[in-house]
Amino acid sequence: MDNPINVCLLNDSFPPVIDGVANVVLNYAKIIHGNHGNAVVVIPRYPGELYEYPFPIVHYPSIKTPKTAGYRTGLPMPGIIKEIKNYPIDIIHCHCPFVSSVISKSLRHATGAPIIMTYHTKFDIDLANNFDSTFMQSVVKKIIVSNIEACDEVWAVSRSAGENLISLGYKGGYRVMDNGVDFAKGKADDERIRELNAELDLPGDIPIFLYIGRMMWYKGIKLTLDGLQKAKAAGTRFKMIFVGGGTDFEAIVEHAHSNGLGSDCIFTGPVRDREKLRAFYSRADMFLFPSSFDLAPISMREASACGLASVLVRGSSSAEPVIDGTNAVLIDEDADSLAQTVMDLARNKDYMKALGDRAMNDLYLSWDTAVASAIERYKEILQQRESIE
Repeated sequence: MDNPINVCLLNDSFPPVIDGVANVVLNYAKIIHGNHGNAVVVIPRYPGELYEYPFPIVHYPSIKTPKTAGYRTGLPMPGIIKEIKNYPIDIIHCHCPFVSSVISKSLRHATGAPIIMTYHTKFDIDLANNFDSTFMQSVVKKIIVSNIEACDEVWAVSRSAGENLISLGYKGGYRVMDNGVDFAKGKADDERIRELNAELDLPGDIPIFLYIGRMMWYKGIKLTLDGLQKAKAAGTRFKMIFVGGGTDFEAIVEHAHSNGLGSDCIFTGPVRDREKLRAFYSRADMFLFPSSFDLAPISMREASACGLASVLVRGSSSAEPVIDGTNAVLIDEDADSLAQTVMDLARNKDYMKALGDRAMNDLYLSWDTAVASAIERYKEILQQRESIE
């Protein structure tokens, strides 16, 4: 291993939480520790978790997070910096501008290592969902921007992510760094797909549509259900599978039933088995993801890796890397547009397969490649600091 690097990764979520940023940090840690040097992960403690990973984890006490099911708020205690310093640190890479960024700044003071912040999430929408007071939203927004501006370099997961950060009041620059996927390019084994067919009793003569992600209204799920209702009323047959959990799960299931889609939708809840998730992507005919919230959804990239193309909202961040009609289908952000697209796609399974093949070839990026790009930039930052000093 040439010039190994030592990286401290911090985030406010980590498995067992199932979200895109937790997935990012996990893959960064595994690949850095296995291929490029050493990684240590600093996270709030999730009770009952053993954290059996090849890289070390430093955790600190936490409490349940109000209004956000499954998440916990970290309570960093005196001594946490001393514990982290037991590990060599060249780079501090923070993935959340809350508690993790506070620890990052203290760690920089103690070690001299530069901080990189990656901006992943539209926090203005998250804040609106968690704070009823516009004053509190404004206060927390200023804290976010202040914490990000205190870092030595800022990365955004897409151009749209950077634009969203600027809309919050951020005045600095940023560098776009793409995330990858941990699936190999190609579909899951036939046996895993047969097992999924049997488990869910999936029909072979109608299209299967899929959503994987947090079950939250702001992910475009109401649009999906309302569009599917219109398509069904027009005579289109299908199965729609929702994989994931979240605070809106029960309301979403209720809305599906009130829409007359009870027999057409399957709600699995969270699925943590990565190979089973790959089977879901491989079995479906189209990934329905009309979300204008997500900045660079890993689930869309995972779908592409498995030869599954996506239906996305035109002009959304999710649609940034795709070409309409070539490796994805773009719609207006309304139920009528989704309904018409679903009806058109349901009549042409060959077209859906062709879109999926192109998506797999055009959009695939492995985590090995993505992290290798990050390592290259880490080293450039360290070299620049050395030349100044």
